[in-house]
Amino acid sequence: MAITIHPHAFDRMEERGAKKEEVYATVEGGEKFAAKFGRTGFRKNFLFDAQWRGKHF
Repeated sequence: MAITIHPHAFDRMEERGAKKEEVYATVEGGEKFAAKFGRTGFRKNFLFDAQWRGKHF
């Protein structure tokens, strides 16, 4: 399956501290769910254990 990430999504990834590899892993092996407007969402939790924007996650 080819995964194409929209430029706006790349901007959001940067804001949220997500890596491209994590997004690909989520789409390929994460949990699928129904999203708005007939779209499909994906979710997956990753261990972070570090500071980000002044908070520990």
